[in-house]
Amino acid sequence: MITEILCFVTFIVAIHYFVLHYGNRGRKINLIPGPIVVPFLGTLYMLQSSRRDIWETFRKLNAQYYKIYRLWSVTCAYINVHRPEHVETIIGNTKFTHKSWLYRILEPWLGTGLLTASGSKWQTRRKMLTPAFHFNVLQQFVDTIINEGELLIERLKKEGGPTVQDLFNLISECTLNTISETAMGISLKDPDMANYQCKYRQAMHDMIQYIIYRMVRPWFYSNAIFNLTPTKWLQSKLLKILHGFSRKIIQERKQYHEQTNGHCPTGDKDDSTLINGNDYLRTVRKKKLAMLDLLISAHRSNQIDDEGIREEVDTFIFKGHDTTAVCICFTIMLFAEHKEIQDQARAEVKEVMERNDGKLNMTAIQELSYLERCIKESLRLYPSVPSISRETETNVKFGNYEVPNKTAVIVHIFDTHRDPRYWPNPTVFDPDRFLPENSRGRHPYSYIPFSAGPRNCIGQKFAMLELKSVMALLLYNFSLEPVDYLKDVQFFLDMVLRPSHPVRSKFVPL
Repeated sequence: MITEILCFVTFIVAIHYFVLHYGNRGRKINLIPGPIVVPFLGTLYMLQSSRRDIWETFRKLNAQYYKIYRLWSVTCAYINVHRPEHVETIIGNTKFTHKSWLYRILEPWLGTGLLTASGSKWQTRRKMLTPAFHFNVLQQFVDTIINEGELLIERLKKEGGPTVQDLFNLISECTLNTISETAMGISLKDPDMANYQCKYRQAMHDMIQYIIYRMVRPWFYSNAIFNLTPTKWLQSKLLKILHGFSRKIIQERKQYHEQTNGHCPTGDKDDSTLINGNDYLRTVRKKKLAMLDLLISAHRSNQIDDEGIREEVDTFIFKGHDTTAVCICFTIMLFAEHKEIQDQARAEVKEVMERNDGKLNMTAIQELSYLERCIKESLRLYPSVPSISRETETNVKFGNYEVPNKTAVIVHIFDTHRDPRYWPNPTVFDPDRFLPENSRGRHPYSYIPFSAGPRNCIGQKFAMLELKSVMALLLYNFSLEPVDYLKDVQFFLDMVLRPSHPVRSKFVPL
């Protein structure tokens, strides 16, 4: 009996293999080079290791298959690209706006918000949220961003020693406060919100770990199977924390709308002139127009429901603070290791701030051209999001290879940014790469830290404003010195470019 069952299973696996790989679709995909495919598992055997080893595996594969390569995971094929011309083909095409099915694993957490949605829902949400990142709106938040940077400076000065033991943890607290104060209009320093922050950040990191765990194990793609596992139970506990945090923020802001009759002040008048003697509101600080205000307004006109608001709040809290924190940390480490570049950036900051009585404002921030080039170079070497994925919506050509419709294409931004054809000595930190004369003629898709094309990052101007503000204040107040070196930093597979261990830096007061 056992022999008969084994023979039957072997027969089914063989049929599955031949239909999948020798049908029209499979033949096209297998013309693309790649590692050896074994029956049923495909090339999955290469990814059944630690997240750190998986990261290294992708780096080796991208070096070995310079143009394009394919991977198989049971019934699913993944096409991997990093050459700028191939990147442009997939993310620069207005027809290819669908995220790949890999993003569905994010849906229990982020739903189908701006990051994961496709089609008309994505277009509607993008149109709805774009005004929140208009230049005139961003100007309103400069003071808040600078204030959060100044609070970071104060905290560093009170640390009791120049060495910060966990740089990413410290900076992410600052960036989470910033995105909450600006995009959401809620201060996490308020006593009833402060307790949520630490729990949220830990839950977020744990949640990402489970997401990656599921992504490299296709037998868990089915919800019916995954829901029977202990990981599902652990994920549910994390979702209560993550969604509880975002719903608390929404509740606080809705309450503010209700108590001001939907009036969210954007001018310079004190809130007390608008609240008709309400004692509670007299204690509420002036709040400016936030992204969350647009969502609440859209909710009142039935353009979005409560769950839709929650999706976008979860998406922007995660993407709006974690990616920025990553860039700040790597920029600090790069400056610490390159004293001449640090000194040149500091000289620019001091000159600009002295013209503004030692203060930052929007005009001053815009004048920091060398600092901006340093940040751009940091994002080239260490892009906050190292890879993204799209799904082809028609058959598409990548050079001599044709990729069938509805195939996942993974764009490895980390390797695109280190392509020696466009970046000579690609591992060297050189901000002058971004001088106008050095950028001229460079492929537009050779540098995509905020993605590109129709689904580029909606908040990239906000991010650069925050990055320049925080780094300017750090350079003005501290000399940055290395403790851990970038050559020793090990990465692991994650949704953002995160070291596999805490990193340390030294902040010496000037």
